[in-house]
Amino acid sequence: MQRVLQHLVGIIAMVLILATSFLRPAQADKAVTYPLVEKHSHTSYTETIPGTKVKFEMIAVPGGTYMQGSPATEKGRNADEGPQHPVTVKGFWIGKCEVTWDEFDAYWRGRPGQKEDKEPENPKDADAVTRPTPAYADETFGLGREGNPLICISWHTCMQYCRWLSVKTGKTYRLPTEAEWEWAARAGTNTAYFFGEDPKDLGEYAWYSENSEDTPHPVGKKKPNPWGIHDIYGNVAEFCLDLYDKDYYSKFSLDKPTLQPVNKPAGQRWSHPTRGGGWDSPAAGCRSAARRPSTKDWINLDPQRPQSIWWLTSAEFVGFRIMRPIEEQENLKGFRSLVTRESK
Repeated sequence: MQRVLQHLVGIIAMVLILATSFLRPAQADKAVTYPLVEKHSHTSYTETIPGTKVKFEMIAVPGGTYMQGSPATEKGRNADEGPQHPVTVKGFWIGKCEVTWDEFDAYWRGRPGQKEDKEPENPKDADAVTRPTPAYADETFGLGREGNPLICISWHTCMQYCRWLSVKTGKTYRLPTEAEWEWAARAGTNTAYFFGEDPKDLGEYAWYSENSEDTPHPVGKKKPNPWGIHDIYGNVAEFCLDLYDKDYYSKFSLDKPTLQPVNKPAGQRWSHPTRGGGWDSPAAGCRSAARRPSTKDWINLDPQRPQSIWWLTSAEFVGFRIMRPIEEQENLKGFRSLVTRESK
């Protein structure tokens, strides 16, 4: 009887082992549900530009993993938004609002740039960072200055402002990558807009073609997204750090997350992605996944020869937002604009 019991126990143990071995692959292959938002300990803060009374707020954004791009079924989707692929970003801070003329004027107004765009590799003094040359006409195009978002500036100008601000404050400020911008815009959601799939409520959060009256508006007047970021949709389209590539997403794994992707420019003037849509955009252009590349016709009205690398005379809908990494990713340490008047 004892031998029979021992035999039965052995059979049961073998069955359990086999059952476990069959279950493990199924458990390992179980699909991960994104987004995954990490806990974070860094906090939002207010920065005062040294030597001025100009302030701006930076929002603490947690790290995490999400599906970048849009699914094929998303209404208003464009081909350059896919295929969707998982990416992981580390925590950072991002501007609560878009950069305003008040902030930019602390860098530029009254101190036009040199004729030659040359500066030290690692400037110790913020005054050594080159600035925009004088604009051909009113740089605001009569669309408002105080409290209003900066407009009509090139990607190079955004990069130089961030470089100046970094030297001025001793902190690393830069443009967000496309992956960082979309993560901040989505704010832990996976729908077309952070408030859902239907754009019917977009007017509560954004100035866009249906409610803007063909003009940008003072920042921070609309509701923020769930992470406290204002105007991430609409008002002005926001430059990202990357070089635009319509097929860029096809280069990533569709199941294994890519860590902090960035398509680094190498001195090209064109083209760079803008995100979030502007005051002239339809609702579909404001979606979290929507991409709008800069194009040469954004300087069509520029009478200067050669045409300015600082100002976009036909892009009243373009601005930018700054970010600050908690710890800069290795491939962006020391990265700066290499655009010159000879750049294409």
